[in-house]
Order: sequence, then structure tokens, then C-alpha cells
Amino acid sequence: MTNPAPPNAPRMTPAERRAAASLAGIYGLRLFGMFVILPVFALYATTLAGGASHTLVGVALGAYGLTQALLQIPFGWASDRWGRKPVIYSGLLIFAAGSFMAAAAQDIAWVIAGRCLQGAGAVSAAVLALTADLTRDAVRTRAMAAIGITIGATFAASLVIGPVLTGWIGVPGIFALTGLLALAAMAVVRFAVPMPERPADVRESPPAALRRVVRDPQLLRLSYGTFALHAALMALFTRLPFALRDMGLPSERHWVVYLPVLAVSVALMLPFLRQVDRAQRSKPLMNGAVIVLLAGIAGIALSLSSLATLYVALTVFFAAFNLLEAMLPSLVSKYAAAEARGAAIGINSSAQFLGAFAGAAVGGWLAEHAGDTAVFVFCLGLAAAWLVATATMAPPGRYARNYSMGET
Repeated sequence: MTNPAPPNAPRMTPAERRAAASLAGIYGLRLFGMFVILPVFALYATTLAGGASHTLVGVALGAYGLTQALLQIPFGWASDRWGRKPVIYSGLLIFAAGSFMAAAAQDIAWVIAGRCLQGAGAVSAAVLALTADLTRDAVRTRAMAAIGITIGATFAASLVIGPVLTGWIGVPGIFALTGLLALAAMAVVRFAVPMPERPADVRESPPAALRRVVRDPQLLRLSYGTFALHAALMALFTRLPFALRDMGLPSERHWVVYLPVLAVSVALMLPFLRQVDRAQRSKPLMNGAVIVLLAGIAGIALSLSSLATLYVALTVFFAAFNLLEAMLPSLVSKYAAAEARGAAIGINSSAQFLGAFAGAAVGGWLAEHAGDTAVFVFCLGLAAAWLVATATMAPPGRYARNYSMGET
């Protein structure tokens, strides 16, 4: 699904649609490996040697994000130098090796090592760069939005599928399955993703473009938002599985909560998603979604003793989360000038995975040393700081014009 094009906008060609769909699927697979264990890993970890430490459980959840964050930009630069597809092949192979390592792990330390190796296959920036190579400027936002929507759909499906798969093949089986899917994705890259019809912009990323992005206050606000969104999510999932268990739901039954919550939350956010490409509405829409995110976190914190109210709070949270997850990649492409877009996407991708690591690690540490309330206060603080940061952002249409002329 993509956002409807304005009346006079050019349509995507069949090759562009095929490239966008294939690359969105590969991008989604990478995140499936991170998301699918969220609803089940914390409980599974208690069966492993060393798994009694909430801090180590949080590190295991977030280790994937740490190596992803550290290696996004180097992998992006490598794809500029040696080509997109070879780098993507290498990253998928590394991811598969880490998945099989985590599947065979008998203690929490080896799971952490496997998760680190999974994340070392940091091909997200290379996939986005290949998407840019294979699409024209006039339709690139729609291709990026398709990837954003895939991220949200992958997350939603992972929360439902994870508990079901746990009942069938266990968490080690889930790790092994993600490894097999990574190997299958290599075939998708080979046979389904077309080569560019024109020479790709395969030059080394200019240091000036990178400096320009890290000094730009608008793009930094978006990167912080991406960081905060994933940090809050991962921190919540260091506690949420235990809350559902304490309400009488075994881990393999958690899907009965996530499935209706995600179905309703997606239905609620879809009408708003159609407004993302309208320049004058995207900033107010983002601000409103962050406010709803805040409300959802507060609602979850107050609902841990009542399953009925937890359903409502989770629906509110995930309606905002899925909308923000889908719109942030598109907003980055709107705020960044064309000559700095690759650097902006790379930094935003790094912020996403760094947030996943920080949220899981800090959430686990807080749960162990300060209690559940501290975890929710941490999440609320992240979202509140994001709301403050977005309050003074310029609308993307006017800002992009000024930015392209060097006025930041």
C-alpha cells in the first residue's frame, strides 16, 4: 500500500513498483529479526543461564540495535564504493550467521553474541540507497513511504506471530527461522530486484554532506524522534510480557492481546497516513501523534492490573507508534536536500537502532535496580522531550527549499 499520488503526479513504472516492493520486503525482514522476539524473549531468557538478570535480558534484546547503529554508515559507504547488491548480500549472510548462533545458545551471553552478529549485517542504509537508485525523484517519496509502511506492518505481524511461533518451535526455532529467511532474501535480491537503468550515484559520500546533516537542527529533531520512538518501544517490552503473564496469560497466548490491539490501531491510523505527503499537514500530524504516544505510555503504566484497560492503552500507543514509524522515513526525505539525503537517511537509520539498544538496555537496568515505575517514567521522558523538540520545527515544504539553498 502506498499513499495516493496527487492528480498530476507521475505514476511509478512497473520496474519501480517491483523494486520498491522487493526492497521493502528485504528491509522488513531485517526488522522482523528484531521485532519477532519482543513479546516472548524476556520470559524465555529466564530459562537460560544468566537470564535472571533483567539488565542482561535488556542487553540481549537491544544488542542487535547497537551493532546496527554502529555499522549503518560504514555499510552505506561500502555500498557507494563496491555496489549496493554485494554489500546487501554480505549483510544478509552475516545476519543469518548471527541468527543461527542465537538459536544454538545455551546461556544469555551467547544469545547476546548472536544478537550482536545479527545486527552487524547492517544493510538498511544500503537498501534505502538502492531504492533511491531505482526510483525517480518524482516518485521516491512514495517508494520510501512504502518502506515505512512495511516497517509498521512487520512490527504488527511480529507481535502476533512471535507468541504463536513460540508455541510451535520455541524461541531457538524462531532465531533459526529468521536465519533461513535471510538466506532466502539473498535470492530475492538476486532475482527480483532490478539493476538500475541508469548509472547509480556510486560515489563516496562527501564529508561535507555528513557534517551538514549533523549540524541541521530539523534533521536532528527527526533523528531524535526516531531514537525516542524505538527506545520507548524496547523499554516497554522489557516489562510488558511479565505484566501479561501476571494477568494469567502464558507467553504462547499473548497473541490474543496483540492481534486485536494491532488490528484496531492500524485501522485508526490509516486515515491519517494519507495526509503524510501533504506538506502543511505533516508537521501537525507528527506533533499530534507524539501526544497520543505519550497518552498511550501513561495509559499502559496505569493499566497493569486490568487487562481490559490495558487493551485500550495498548491500542492508543500502537496507533501512534505505527503512524510515526510509517511517516518518519518520508519526513527525513522531505527535510533533507537531495545532495544530503543519503547521509540523512544513514544517520536516521543509526538513530533507530541506537534507540532500540538504549531502550532495551536502560529499561532492563531500571527494572532490575529501580522497579517498573522507573521504566515508564523513562519512556514518558523520551516522548515528552520529543514533543518539545518538534514544537518549533518548520513545515517541511518551506524548510526544504531554504535548506537546498544552504539556509539551515
